[in-house]
Amino acid sequence: MTTSTRDRIVAESLRLFADRGYAATSVAEIEAAAGLSPGAGGLYRHFRSKEEVLASAIREHIERTRKQISDVLDESTAYEERPLEIRLRMTCQAGLAKMREEQDLIRVLFRDLDQFPHLVAEMREGIVNPLYDGIATWLSSQPEFEDAGEDWSAIASILGGAVVNYWLANESMYEPPQRIDEKRFVESWARLGLGLTHLDRSPAT
Repeated sequence: MTTSTRDRIVAESLRLFADRGYAATSVAEIEAAAGLSPGAGGLYRHFRSKEEVLASAIREHIERTRKQISDVLDESTAYEERPLEIRLRMTCQAGLAKMREEQDLIRVLFRDLDQFPHLVAEMREGIVNPLYDGIATWLSSQPEFEDAGEDWSAIASILGGAVVNYWLANESMYEPPQRIDEKRFVESWARLGLGLTHLDRSPAT
């Protein structure tokens, strides 16, 4: 499948922003990376500014994330015959895969997006919150948790936050916390989720 010039500009700009920083990346460098003549103004045939390129990258990732969440929720019933622990492992692995997929965008977010609070808000409302909402919806829909009456949004923030923290620590400090490899993390994450089936649901006194 042929990649359009616009798509190349978005992809290469995000890679450069992640590697060098937004301010340190010039329009000419983006044009060169996208296969255009550097400094000839090819970027401006598709975008009004470098900031618009960044905004487009964020919005395309938001749209892709929304579709992924919708697809996962639609397909989740196909795996209900598998043991809950296996389903939890798959969910954790999918979360880590999503973090890896978004690694360039996450690097830009932490490095540069304080300059663009409106884009931070779009990231929060378009990617971060929907991901946590997706986890909460998935948990609440599992047959083993039917009628559990848990605060699934709060539980999703804990379990989802664990995935985010594990990936970020590995990314920023070049090794995972306590050198726990991904297999051990996924297995332990799933066991924590499995423990929700054993919670005492009697009213607090």
